[in-house]
Amino acid sequence: MAARHIRTYIATGRQKHGSEAAIHAKNGQPGSLIAAMRDKLKRGGWRSPYRLRKQVVEPVFGQIKQAMGFRQFLLRGLAKVTAEWQLVCTAHNLLKLVRAAS
Repeated sequence: MAARHIRTYIATGRQKHGSEAAIHAKNGQPGSLIAAMRDKLKRGGWRSPYRLRKQVVEPVFGQIKQAMGFRQFLLRGLAKVTAEWQLVCTAHNLLKLVRAAS
């Protein structure tokens, strides 16, 4: 990743909601990749792109699974599964628009 100039982020521990960062002090020996990532996450603080991962897409999957009850695909084949997923996402977005309008 470094050769391609891609900034990567990996979890060094578990992050509970409301905690400052996903940094676990015990993880990683000094000089290891995990220790380097822990330091990188500490430097980023509240502005870290890694921290935004819970705000972007993951809640949508939870809403689709919990509120809409979508747990598995009913069709087989990539084209049919893609169409089914697009239908589920369209329904989710329409529900959001209806709730916003009322």
